[in-house]
Amino acid sequence: MTQQTVRSRGMRLATLAVALFFLLAAVGGPLQQADALSKYGSRGNEVRQIQQKLKDWGYYEGNVDGIFGAQTLEAVKYFQRKNGLQVDGIAGAQTLAAMGISSSSSGSSSSGAGSLSASELNLLARVISAEARGEPYEGQVAVGAVILNRVKHASFPDTLAGVVYQPGAFTCMTDGQFNQPVSDSAVRAARDAANGWDASGGALYYYNPKKTSNAWMLSRPVIKVIGDHRFCS
Repeated sequence: MTQQTVRSRGMRLATLAVALFFLLAAVGGPLQQADALSKYGSRGNEVRQIQQKLKDWGYYEGNVDGIFGAQTLEAVKYFQRKNGLQVDGIAGAQTLAAMGISSSSSGSSSSGAGSLSASELNLLARVISAEARGEPYEGQVAVGAVILNRVKHASFPDTLAGVVYQPGAFTCMTDGQFNQPVSDSAVRAARDAANGWDASGGALYYYNPKKTSNAWMLSRPVIKVIGDHRFCS
């Protein structure tokens, strides 16, 4: 075999290797994007769930038609921006979790409520309604998230009822608001919080600066401001 033949064969092998690399990259791209669930151009029930959630929360004004078009794309970006998520317009795992949508159950309705029982969900909704009546929907979800964050935290009781009925924890337990009719938005907010949407940013406390004079509470680091409430750690 001549030296020229060796060089020629080597060049062909190198060319083949480069072509194979780009072929694998092209094939691997879509496979790697499989985790990016609903995105521009997607259709189906999961897209309808996303649209309905965003419409309920005021992020989306279009039709709930299951078609991920330009208007849905902008609504998803708006939601991501407002909730501290990566703003890419793709409803991936984190964005779906923030919306309270389980990707494993995208073929069915997302009306579940995490691990809460019906009575616990009703209790959570009642506190949200009493504590956040008149607040933006996101703020109502955030109040529910604070309660659930306390259940998980070592400094608070480890049950929902224990957190809600802890003495001095919520003013609605003493001012009569707890016994008022529960708003429909509070019921939806309780479900969204139970399904994993932490609109509070991980807060354990919240207060209205117009109604609170407690120096300790006012000294807490503020994580997020929604409506009249300050959510803090």
